[in-house]
Amino acid sequence: MATLGQWVHGARPRTLPAAIAPVALGSGIAAFEGSLLWLRALLALLVALLLQIGVNYANDYSDGVRGTDEERVGPVRLVGQKLATPGAVRLAAVLSLLLAAVFGLLLVALSGAWWLLLVGAAAVAAAWLYTGGPRPYGYAGLGEVFVFVFFGLVAVVGTSYTQTGAITWVSVVAGAVAGAWACAILMVNNIRDAPGDSLVGKHTLAVRLGDTASRWLFVVTIWFPFALIIALAFATLWALAGLAAIPVAIGPSILVLNRAQGPALIPGIMATSMLLLLGCVATGAGFLIAALAN
Repeated sequence: MATLGQWVHGARPRTLPAAIAPVALGSGIAAFEGSLLWLRALLALLVALLLQIGVNYANDYSDGVRGTDEERVGPVRLVGQKLATPGAVRLAAVLSLLLAAVFGLLLVALSGAWWLLLVGAAAVAAAWLYTGGPRPYGYAGLGEVFVFVFFGLVAVVGTSYTQTGAITWVSVVAGAVAGAWACAILMVNNIRDAPGDSLVGKHTLAVRLGDTASRWLFVVTIWFPFALIIALAFATLWALAGLAAIPVAIGPSILVLNRAQGPALIPGIMATSMLLLLGCVATGAGFLIAALAN
């Protein structure tokens, strides 16, 4: 039976910045647009965190029962390493996603935007079907699409919309910023796992593109958000606070282009996760400062 510590590691806490960052950015934009509502921001954060944890447990369960986790490097695999039963991990995933749905329902009720229930249902389904179901899209190289849409556009725009009641170009561009950096985390993770994934038929985007193209695409997803942040300066120059994250982007870029392999890529994953968090929080703080300055 898995220990509490192993369950915590199985939830992959290092991935949680991917949930925190877009909510911070979306809330900063809500403040800039004149309607920062802290309770709704908190509910959005809980939804994002629980969805991320649910995705992680669901992936652990689905990959474990398929046998694709047995030769992996990286974080704890509860099922693949036989630390917990598949049923227990599946239950952890279901409970996390159900709690996300409950908090999401509260958020929708407060905002009055009932159509968002469809978006929430799509997010929960996408979380499960990433590696679950008969045709998991994560095995077909579409994981980055899911991450960009749900942990970028939906998370940022949804956080802002539930507080302001409006979808603006600023929130959409900011969503693309968060989405691209979230894709970078998944990309470097999949570059690390590509040799093993290719052997077990898991055709992630990194496997499909090959090693060299995947590494250059990772660099694009690392640096393109800075161009988008410059575009956000048309709304307020304070958005340029996000450029403070540029130094954090240098290390993982060099590491990946120098063809680090396997466990040697783990520092790159951690640095990219910090880039997402720092870049989004700094940009969101810029929007908040702009709101307070008015």
